[in-house]
Amino acid sequence: MLFFFVGGVEQGAGRVLMEAAGRCLRCGGAADLVETEKVLKLFFVPAWRWKGKDPAYLCRECGLLAPGSLGVGGEPGALLPRGERCGACSRAVDPQFRFCPFCGSAL
Repeated sequence: MLFFFVGGVEQGAGRVLMEAAGRCLRCGGAADLVETEKVLKLFFVPAWRWKGKDPAYLCRECGLLAPGSLGVGGEPGALLPRGERCGACSRAVDPQFRFCPFCGSAL
């Protein structure tokens, strides 16, 4: 008898704790502070959900789920560090970079 098992654990966003609490690291859009939850999926169907340990930031524009520990000062609701932005693609880049790692344009 041959049996295939397809399953896995996925992290997702739950209840919104604070709207527009920060900025997205990827696109710079508004990010909400949300509760995280883990989801056990069996054959791509959610079978069981449980709460995650820490809140996270969920971007409204691109859907990036970033850890809440990235907030400035470690307090929930703080803005994510913006740093410098690329003039061509508007993504956050390290101030020490001379070229954007995303689009390759000079900074």
